[in-house]
Amino acid sequence: MLSQRVSHLSESITVAISSLAKELKANGKDILSFSAGEPDFDTPEAVKKAAIDAIESGFSKYTAVSGAPEVLKAVSNKLLRDNDLDYKPSDIVLNVGAKHSLFALFQAIIDHEDEAIIPSPYWVTYPEVIAYCNGKSVFLPTDDSTNFKITPKQLKEAINPKTKVFILNNPSNPTGSVYTKEELEALAKTLEGTNVLVVADEIYEKLLFEDVKFTSFASLSEDAFKRTITINGLSKSAAMTGWRFGYLATPNKEIINAVKKLQSQSVSNITSIIQKAAIPALDGTIDTDIEFMRKTFQKRRDLAVNALNAIDGISVVVPSGAFYIFANIKKLSDDSMKFCKELLEDVGVAVVPGIGFGMDGYFRFSYATDEKSIIEGAKRISSFVKNKYHR
Repeated sequence: MLSQRVSHLSESITVAISSLAKELKANGKDILSFSAGEPDFDTPEAVKKAAIDAIESGFSKYTAVSGAPEVLKAVSNKLLRDNDLDYKPSDIVLNVGAKHSLFALFQAIIDHEDEAIIPSPYWVTYPEVIAYCNGKSVFLPTDDSTNFKITPKQLKEAINPKTKVFILNNPSNPTGSVYTKEELEALAKTLEGTNVLVVADEIYEKLLFEDVKFTSFASLSEDAFKRTITINGLSKSAAMTGWRFGYLATPNKEIINAVKKLQSQSVSNITSIIQKAAIPALDGTIDTDIEFMRKTFQKRRDLAVNALNAIDGISVVVPSGAFYIFANIKKLSDDSMKFCKELLEDVGVAVVPGIGFGMDGYFRFSYATDEKSIIEGAKRISSFVKNKYHR
């Protein structure tokens, strides 16, 4: 009855566990969930007001497939101001969240047996969508010792005539690792002289800690700019997960036109009202709100890192960005699915097993929640580990 391509598609494990945690909580269970990649902050007032103004002014008709001109200009200005990227509005397409940006892009560029190089651990959706497009994922393993970052040597050795794309999520979900400019330059140098496209997923760019600086891959050189498709959105930095505003940018007109053609036959334009609401999130109006959230996430990160590292058998590399900790539990268990299932059943703590990100022996802990929950969650994990593994 179903197509083969959809039959082979797996449900997102992060969405599945988050949904299960919500269901258990709704049924009266005492559940603390650290599974969702979603800020617990409300959307800033300026964004909400812009949406209301759009509704009241009747901005509710179709826009161009790629987006309304003033919104595309706002994205273009943002990329130039924040990322030193000179994209024209015609180089940009607005999508229904950055996940849709990726889906549309891969549909446009991946063909049968095309290979996508993906550092591991990886965000769960990358290999699933590559497979849906009949492509093949080639994983480059990392671990705690490399701060979950690949080397130019790994990248060079993985490239072959079938390689179509290199996917770089920086800052990373699930590890929170951030590449320095020098590290990115070394990767970019490795790609020179090849036909490999770069998909730079930069959705967590504004969530960096201490003195860590963010560099957009496409800003590294003219060569990097031409081969890169920049992916971004407002879900994480502006606490706009449910609003679904994402975008992709590339000077490659063939790719832009293909994505627009695909979008014209699917969602047409993204919601007009959301487009207007995005402008204050793009033009600097809510920068104070974003900075408040960033500082709060840093405090929560420090709290969670210290609490988890204090548990016998669990070790944590301090993340430099995003709002995740990728906790090493190899001293306790190599079966992350079993560990996380029992953790949820026994003490009511929901985290995401590392196997979902391509790396067993870990779990992902999202600290995009309040400090009280983090403290209580760590206590429960500690109790679980003591009772299960240190009796």
